[in-house]
Amino acid sequence: MNRPQHRMNSFDILPDAETHSEGFRANRAARQNVLVEDYVELIADLLDEGQEARQVDLTERLGVSQPTVAKMLTRLTDEGFVARKPYRGIFLTPTGRKLAEEVRNRHRIVEAFLLALGVSPENARIDAEGLEHYVGAETLAAFQTAINADLSQFMTNARNKGPL
Repeated sequence: MNRPQHRMNSFDILPDAETHSEGFRANRAARQNVLVEDYVELIADLLDEGQEARQVDLTERLGVSQPTVAKMLTRLTDEGFVARKPYRGIFLTPTGRKLAEEVRNRHRIVEAFLLALGVSPENARIDAEGLEHYVGAETLAAFQTAINADLSQFMTNARNKGPL
């Protein structure tokens, strides 16, 4: 029985252990920060729209239970990202505001990149919400470079050419 020939490329070669483990370490670190970043970004969004950020708002928008939000707010307070005032809602500390801006910036770049690729606005928004936490600084810079070089026009031209 003849097996089809498979051309080896750099993706098929197992990297050395240190390089390989770095990817897993970065993924675990990002995963630990996802919830913190999601909460802080949402609180900033609510506050910046002129709304109060209340526990009930977070529960509704994140689609989680009140006890889950309460537990995370305790963590965010302990870690210095938010301050809570009785009967006044939730506020970001300067540290929380800085993190929210960093997350927002990553989100904007990832979403703009996906849109430039031709992903629908709905899917770009949804996918950016997940990807923003896992994209490193070098990749974000490459995304921004591609956007600035008019990736959107390149993709439009590529789609119009059709298959070779």
